[in-house]
Amino acid sequence: MEFSSRARLKHARLAGDRREQYPHSLQFYLEPPMESISLVEFESFAVDRLKLLKVIENLGVSHVRGTDVYKSKLESELRKLKFPYRALAEDDYEARRKDHISHFILRLAYCQSEDLRRWFLQQEMDLFRYRFNELTESLMQKFLEHANLSFEAVSMARERDAAGEPGGGGGSPPVGLADAVDLFRARKVFIKDGFAYVPFKEIDVIVLNNYRTKLSKALALTARSLPSIQSDERLQPLLNHLSHSYVGPDYSIQKNTGKISLEQIDALSVKSFPLCMRQLHRALRDSHHLRHGGRMQYGLFLKGIGLTLEQALEFWKKEFIRGKVDADKFDKGYAYSIRHSYGKEGRRTDYTPYSCMKIIMSNPPSQGDYHGCPFRHSDPELLKQKLQSYKIPPSGITQVLELVKGVHYQLACQKFFELTHDVDDIGFSLNHPNQYFTESQKLLNGGRELKKEFNNSGNFQQKNNSQESTNSSSTPTSSNAKADTELEGLEAYFTED
Repeated sequence: MEFSSRARLKHARLAGDRREQYPHSLQFYLEPPMESISLVEFESFAVDRLKLLKVIENLGVSHVRGTDVYKSKLESELRKLKFPYRALAEDDYEARRKDHISHFILRLAYCQSEDLRRWFLQQEMDLFRYRFNELTESLMQKFLEHANLSFEAVSMARERDAAGEPGGGGGSPPVGLADAVDLFRARKVFIKDGFAYVPFKEIDVIVLNNYRTKLSKALALTARSLPSIQSDERLQPLLNHLSHSYVGPDYSIQKNTGKISLEQIDALSVKSFPLCMRQLHRALRDSHHLRHGGRMQYGLFLKGIGLTLEQALEFWKKEFIRGKVDADKFDKGYAYSIRHSYGKEGRRTDYTPYSCMKIIMSNPPSQGDYHGCPFRHSDPELLKQKLQSYKIPPSGITQVLELVKGVHYQLACQKFFELTHDVDDIGFSLNHPNQYFTESQKLLNGGRELKKEFNNSGNFQQKNNSQESTNSSSTPTSSNAKADTELEGLEAYFTED
């Protein structure tokens, strides 16, 4: 295409403006985009970013972060979805623009609840960590200046003088103690006069903590602005659709209702329960009681695998009255919370079974508790003894403990699945206890679903049909056929696993 001299000058100015708008391939997303975009582009950007974050989640539980395999797979996905993957590339304005806008779109969708914020924050942190660690040291310095995180580099000689040691060469920036908590807990910094001297190779910890703080606050502030967005009939259905896609299947919809009897639970706990639920079940059988955290975690899991409200009330009541709780106390004190978790009391919220991330990241167990993730919250020696009691071979125990030591808790659970089901590769990324149960049952039953235990198929089928019609009627209608196709593709994408 030919340009006149005036047109060429205008084109050059626009290019300069673009470079000024996105001077770096990495950013903290502090300023929202101010341009107008079409609804089609809005939906397309959101779908692509959600696909990217889903890939990051799956890679995080299938591979160790930072390994060559992890990095190559993530770069491939960034290329395919046309997001920035090269620092300071000349020709990636459109990729940077897409990255900027799509982040803020998903921020709107994922600020709506604590679980959504936690999931979004974790995936965005992993994406930022990958991009930051791909920068060269000089580009890291440029980004730190761009993000107003410039640290004074102190020579090693000055550090050693401060510590009363001889030596010299190298350098590391001093930062406030609050910014380096994780590092001095691991004894990776030198502390003097209220400052932590951080080796530059560890600076990513400081930057990531800073990013996490900023993004957490931004999500909370965005949540306060939701009422004004919820009044927009064009955007709200799409944002709801996006926010419901982050964990794949919705385990609050009881697809297995009526297929499991109470008599089956003991056998299923040995064959198909993840370690966290197996631990809770054993504790309940032994002590005939669980504290609130355990009842919530285990109760919602049982709800997700198919226990009806009536079955749940019977199950918990039978177990509790074998302990120190009589029937009257159970009906008055515990039955309400069970009905509440099924959406029959209070605000009628139909609670969803906990995901792996929620179990790992929130409400750690204290003395006398059995909830939480055994790979995250158990003492390694106790975990080893537990695995030995389940007849896990020594080589398998070593593999699990190595993954736990590397803070790869979901990978450790995945390895536990492989060891207990005698498979080399499970072929999916594990991120939910109910997913563990479902995949276990498929494997043990040769790919078939659970058989029905009760002959009430008429009512059950009717309930499912009404649920399906409800789901189909609530699917957001798009103003554009292409956007509809994108959203249909998104649903298929998130049910692949």
